[in-house]
Amino acid sequence: MPQYLYSAMDGNGKEQKGKINADSEEMAAVELKSKGLFPTSIKPAVLTSKKKAANRTGKKKGGGSLMNVSLGAAVIKRKDLTVVTRQLAILLSAGLPLIRSLHTLEKQARNPAVKQVLGKTAETVEGGATFAEALAQHPKSFDKLYLNMVRAGEASGAMEIILDRLASFMEKAARISGKVKSAMIYPTVVLSIAILAIVGLMIFIVPNFQKIFKELLGPDEPLPDITLLVMGISNTLVSDWYFYIGGIAAIVALYQVIVHIPIGKWGVDWVKYNMPLFGPIIAKTAISRFSRTLGTLMSSGVPVLNALAIVKETSGNEVVASAIQKVHDAVKEGEGIAVPLSETKIFPEMVISMVEVGEETGKLPEMLDKIANTYEEEVDNAVSALTSMIEPLMIVALAVIVGTIVIALFLPLTKIIEKLS
Repeated sequence: MPQYLYSAMDGNGKEQKGKINADSEEMAAVELKSKGLFPTSIKPAVLTSKKKAANRTGKKKGGGSLMNVSLGAAVIKRKDLTVVTRQLAILLSAGLPLIRSLHTLEKQARNPAVKQVLGKTAETVEGGATFAEALAQHPKSFDKLYLNMVRAGEASGAMEIILDRLASFMEKAARISGKVKSAMIYPTVVLSIAILAIVGLMIFIVPNFQKIFKELLGPDEPLPDITLLVMGISNTLVSDWYFYIGGIAAIVALYQVIVHIPIGKWGVDWVKYNMPLFGPIIAKTAISRFSRTLGTLMSSGVPVLNALAIVKETSGNEVVASAIQKVHDAVKEGEGIAVPLSETKIFPEMVISMVEVGEETGKLPEMLDKIANTYEEEVDNAVSALTSMIEPLMIVALAVIVGTIVIALFLPLTKIIEKLS
């Protein structure tokens, strides 16, 4: 009967290594699970010289070194990572060893980046590194949230459960982000077309009317103030177009500089968080993300201080991040989460009350999950309401602008008609 070398986690999260006799790798995995062990690696005890050389190469290249990050490395997109995580959870729950699961997904992958990252990860694990250490060599594909949940899965010996929970988290995050982005596509496209149309009118149509007015009314004939205003704007667009382009470029450059300065990034996020129409959606999305991420990490066994630190880094908003940092510091001093959370003044009372109940009952992760579900629904409703509100507002704004231009051009025409009559 073939002999296999295995690495596995016991119920206490300790790594166990040894040899086992079994007919196949699958049977070895089943036997290890029957003994209360969760296999992370199973491979034949007798390796060919080629495979030994590959293992030695893997160890030399950094089987576990977190600093071995190659420049220009392949990056797995978030959508593909969600699918890979779900498939890996299914394969592990079916009893396949981790390395074989990675190689199986590598063979099935059609995306070159996914194939390359999974192949390198499998080689690193074969070289003796843990799964989390192997993933850490691809920081652009796997963020700190992902790595810490994988570490929690390795420590608890329930990797398939953690990966399934992680896949669900990413699916829900992608769904809520996709809804917000899709809701903004229509008004953005309409607004862009409207701006181009108005600029076209001011550059190509208004100057022609200006010539007509001079020819038929004469250069000394006074024009209405609104007509003079529209023509003045048109003249500056035609003659000083480089000034407008330079101004737009300067604004964009200034924005890029500001968002890379901590205080500037905080100020921009504060404006986003408190701006009308879009502010409530941004706030509700941030609360949903905070609750979902913290609840997922805590239910996966990540300590609360580590979980708060990860939530801060993945919040995507400096206002929320600074608030979470205050909560982290208070919890580090021995306080609960609810009181410092209320002192930040950015979380609604309902969220504070639910967190407080969760702490009192010892079911904080479940309560955070309920908060996330509630606010995801509110984001859906707010996005729908915003979309229905933006359309009439844009129509009115465009009607006012175009109407002003038409009136400005029509008033001199009445004088021309009177003069001709």
